[in-house]
Parts: sequence; C-alpha cells; structure tokens
Amino acid sequence: MQIAKLQQTFETVRSNKAFELFVVGVILFSAIVVGVKTYDLPPTMLSIVSGLDAFITLVFLFELTIRFMGEENKRHFFKSAWNIFDTIIVVASLIPVDDSDMAFVGRLLRIFRVLRMVSIIPELRILLNSLLKALPQLGYVMLLMFIIFYIYAAVGSTLFAHINPELWGDISISLLTLFRVMTFEDWTDVMYETMEVYGLSWTYYLSFIFLTAFAFLNMVIGIVVSVIEKENAMEEAAAHPEPSMGDLQKEIKSLQVMIEQMSHQQTNKGNE
Repeated sequence: MQIAKLQQTFETVRSNKAFELFVVGVILFSAIVVGVKTYDLPPTMLSIVSGLDAFITLVFLFELTIRFMGEENKRHFFKSAWNIFDTIIVVASLIPVDDSDMAFVGRLLRIFRVLRMVSIIPELRILLNSLLKALPQLGYVMLLMFIIFYIYAAVGSTLFAHINPELWGDISISLLTLFRVMTFEDWTDVMYETMEVYGLSWTYYLSFIFLTAFAFLNMVIGIVVSVIEKENAMEEAAAHPEPSMGDLQKEIKSLQVMIEQMSHQQTNKGNE
C-alpha cells in the first residue's frame, strides 16, 4: 500500500504542469550554459559554469528518476525511444570525462541535452514524429526534384558553358549553380549574364524556379501537414478512446437494470 501511494505521488508530480515547465526552464538554462562555454572564460567564471553544469545534470537525474518511478509498469518506461534517449544523455552526463580522452564526446553529449526539449513537450514530439513518418513520401518528391535538377543542369551546361565556365562548366557545377538559383542567392546576376547572349534565357530560370521553389515546396508542405493531421488524430484517439462493444453491452445492461428498478418502484407505488 505504501509503495502504491509513493508511485501515485511520483505519477502526480510527473504529470504536473509546473514540474514540466520547470524542466523546460532547466533545459533552456542548460542551452545557455553550453553557449557560455564556447567563450574564453576566466578561471573563476569557468568554475562557476562547471558548477552550474553539475547542478543541471543532477536536476536531470532527479527528473528522470521521478518519471521512472511514476511509471506504473517499469518495463514500459524503456519501450519509449524518447525515454531511452533521455536516459543515455543523463547517464553520459554523469561520467566525468573533462580530463580524459573522451572530453570531446562528453561535450557533444551535453550539447545534445537541448534535444530533451523534444521529449518533454508533446507538441514537439508530434511534430518530429510527423517529419520522420513523412520521409518515405518526401523521398519520392526529392527523387522527382533531382530529375528536374539534372535535366536543367544538363541543359544549362550545354547552353551556357561558353558564357561562364565557372558556373556552367560541367553538370556538377551546373547543379550547384541551380541550387543557388533555387535559394534566390543573387540568381538575377546569373540570369542577366546569360541574357546578354540568349535574350530568352529568362524563361529557363523562371520555369526552373516555378518547378522547384514553388511547386515542390508546396508539395513538401502538403505532405508534412497531412502527416501532422494524422498524428494529431491518433493522439486524440489515444487520449479519448472509443468505447468497445463490451463496454457498450455493460452500459446497456446497467440501463436495463435501472429501468426495471424504476418500473418496480412505479408498480409498488400504484399498488399502495
């Protein structure tokens, strides 16, 4: 009974919104500490930052312990990939590696502590899961985009190589130039240079920009939004599951019992 109460207490603390906001604040503070470490600090400030880093690690360990103890079935805790990720980051942060050959790895792991924001905030988890699930569909879009890129690069290298070999000398350089055009990085300079020789070459650039920067971008956004909507629907369904046939039958039976009791009461009143 005592263990059950303790487990319920941990579960209450874990689901508390104030506790979640506190952990988010510590993660943000951890990001600031990581950024401060990139500067040349005096020894006194460096020792303070190291102390803060140790405090942050202890807070993360405390938070992870509460989440683990608040889990009703402890085995289910490690079925979540995010819980495994948090455990690896926290445990690795406990290992003193500052004065060893693993110091570089230790610093990198402390940088990745910022990613714990994703595991804490459900909305970020939904967004990241949606992006990962959208990758297979995005792969076909990327393949189609590569085909368009390759065709335009071959045409550009054929037509414009004698104008500027540094931008259109071969197909690989042409691909880089087209990427520059797609990202709108001084693309008009490239266009005006070829228009001095081919007056209608602006159609080449505008059609390429329309296909890549506009059409494909909208396709990618549409796929991601569709997957996010499905993820939100699944989350809502998990949070509010529909009653099963067994539950409906139990409710019907309970209603029948209530109706029978009410009818008996009315009959008894009539006899009186």
